Amino acid sequence: MEIQLNMYHAVAVAAALFWLGGCLIKKITFFEKYCIPAPLVGGLCFALVNTALYAATAPYITFDTTLQSVFMTMFFTTVGFTVSVPLLLKGGKAVIVCLILASLLTLLQNFLGAGTMLAMGEDPRLGLAVGSISLIGGPGTAAAFGPDLEEAGCVGGSVVGLAAATFGLVMGSIMGGPTARKLIVKHDLKCEALPAGGDGPAEEGAFSTNSARFVKGFMLVLFCVGLGNWVSASLERVTGMTFPGYIGAMLVAVAVRNILDGFGAEFPGEEIETLGNMSLSLFLAMAMMGLRLWELVGLAVPMMVALALQMVLMFFFGYLVVFRFMGRNYDAAVMSAGFIGFAMGATSNAMANMQAVTKKYGPSPTAYFAIPMVGGMFIDFVNAVVIAVMIPLLGGLV
Repeated sequence: MEIQLNMYHAVAVAAALFWLGGCLIKKITFFEKYCIPAPLVGGLCFALVNTALYAATAPYITFDTTLQSVFMTMFFTTVGFTVSVPLLLKGGKAVIVCLILASLLTLLQNFLGAGTMLAMGEDPRLGLAVGSISLIGGPGTAAAFGPDLEEAGCVGGSVVGLAAATFGLVMGSIMGGPTARKLIVKHDLKCEALPAGGDGPAEEGAFSTNSARFVKGFMLVLFCVGLGNWVSASLERVTGMTFPGYIGAMLVAVAVRNILDGFGAEFPGEEIETLGNMSLSLFLAMAMMGLRLWELVGLAVPMMVALALQMVLMFFFGYLVVFRFMGRNYDAAVMSAGFIGFAMGATSNAMANMQAVTKKYGPSPTAYFAIPMVGGMFIDFVNAVVIAVMIPLLGGLV
């Protein structure tokens, strides 16, 4: 039996779970230490309770996911607003090289995941769920592409993807700092940047705003969401590939941001970032509370084998490849920590990793510019295209 919640009930529960997750993070140091987001914690609690109800053959809860997809698109739209062409040109070589390496890792994660699942007799498309969908993509992309995998006939795609993304968030934090430290000690690397103020990460906190700026930011987001829906549909018609609904909105947001910059118009960046954080929190809470954990039972062993292999790949890629191609210097070591953070978890992991390293060894302005630019935006475009191509290709092996 099911207890069905409409979209209004669902978003109310998601908000409550966000608050619950925040309380648990304050009480349990493990969650705070490894930067586990509040909506993931609260949503997972709901999913565990729902699984217990299902196992006891008691009525369990389902809900309307309409607003989940809306919040997902709004979040990725705000990510698109972060791309400024002048800032991109200023970053130069570091951004380009980092993006090339991240694109290569996207393919390697998917080949490794698909090969592992195929060797263990499972649907190879589940390899994408334990590959770039959940790792380089993070929880947001896992939640966005899970329904696409399910619709393509890949049973358990949503659950496996979000479970793998949660695992990646933890491991991305655990692996990044020690890898950078090993590189710094082994090669006796020294910080070359002057210890001037402002080189470190920006602290989260208050900013000056007013209602007009918030309204402007909100309207810009809604405009891009609406126009982006048409762009996504047009891309699918032209290319014949299936893209997540947020791609069009991200592209429109990039265009709008740079048009505003070109005309010297005021851009409500902090307000849009806040709207993005709000949308992501509700989206992730709803995605996590919708997990059907009972579907993981038969996939537990293949999933853990695949994720263990992904950890090995990530360590050697960060330690050998990223460090070498980013310059074999102190900045490269810091970028290795950040790269592991977003390639296993999320950009927030990357920033946390780099902050831990730079607090001890000194600032790295190059790393603080290149890693968020690639991990927080550009790799999402590459990853979406790679996944859209590989889902039908791997489907032919089933």
